[in-house]
Amino acid sequence: MSDLKQTTLHDSHCAAGARMVEFGGWSMPVHYGSQMDEHHQVRRHAGVFDVSHMTVVDVSGAGATDYLRRLLANDVARLHDTGRALYSCMLEPGGGVIDDLIVYRLGADYRLVVNAATRDKDLAWMQQVAEDAEALVSIVERADLGMLAVQGPMARDLCLPLLPEAHRDVCAALKPFHAAECGDWFVARTGYTGEDGFEVILPAKDCPAFWQALLAAGVAPAGLGARDTLRLEAGMNLYGSDMDEETTPLESGLGWTVAWEPEDRDFIGRAALEAQKKAGVSRRMVGLVLEGRGVLRSHMSVDAGAAGTGETTSGSFSPTLGVSIALARVPAGCGDEVSVDIRGKAVPARVVKPPFVRQGKSFI
Repeated sequence: MSDLKQTTLHDSHCAAGARMVEFGGWSMPVHYGSQMDEHHQVRRHAGVFDVSHMTVVDVSGAGATDYLRRLLANDVARLHDTGRALYSCMLEPGGGVIDDLIVYRLGADYRLVVNAATRDKDLAWMQQVAEDAEALVSIVERADLGMLAVQGPMARDLCLPLLPEAHRDVCAALKPFHAAECGDWFVARTGYTGEDGFEVILPAKDCPAFWQALLAAGVAPAGLGARDTLRLEAGMNLYGSDMDEETTPLESGLGWTVAWEPEDRDFIGRAALEAQKKAGVSRRMVGLVLEGRGVLRSHMSVDAGAAGTGETTSGSFSPTLGVSIALARVPAGCGDEVSVDIRGKAVPARVVKPPFVRQGKSFI
């Protein structure tokens, strides 16, 4: 994996016995011995993920707000106060999802965190939109920063004493989907696990010491494997699996991220989404709980009877629930019971509304 990019924590991962894999052009830890144990640590106590492969982009300038209101399906005008955060999709003109991201308001400026695997096309698209609109905006990738996600019911308590002392009270008071600038650190109460915690963006050079301090405080290292089962239990989409440029937010369970008001905000993809909504969305995203034996994976055929067929987009055994679960895109008329083709055998599954698990509790 010599050609892969490495985070500043690469040596720390190797020293901790991590199994390293390729992900989005990066060498990343998939687990440190037991993916199952890491999953349970996050659900029951606290775990830390190195997510420094994610792309941090700062957007500033007099035209920043208008630019982002054009670029994103959700509306940054909803971010009335500094530190507020918003989840949104970035769409192509046909309504397909180029990427999903979180945007934070920093005074008159903004910080975006986009996916690692889509970095190149995201930055190119953002620049193209700015040029087409002749926007007075600066788009700067922050490759000098790293990012750690500390997640779990004890995550905030264990992490707070390790944050910059002058800003601990502000961080302790953060509400969900809010963030604070702490000198050259940035602390957000956001995450991708369905648990409480912080995502901390900090200078890359500070990451190893912060990582070691978290481990010394009793926070367990966790890899991409646990991150995937945690986010699936939480009903959170993964770009490239549950949505992509061939699917719209309306058929990916993300209609709630589209800000239709005000009607005169002409965000990219709006006309296509309005046409789809008017015609009636033919597919929808649901959760599946397997009622027979087997493990659900992506790209399995789903038989919805008279309504037609669909396909699983993400699937796995759920460590928290002890059953196999999946997200699936199915015909709009799908009922409450389906069957999934697992190695040529039709296995019954129950249709549910995600999430499956949030903050350690079953929602099914």
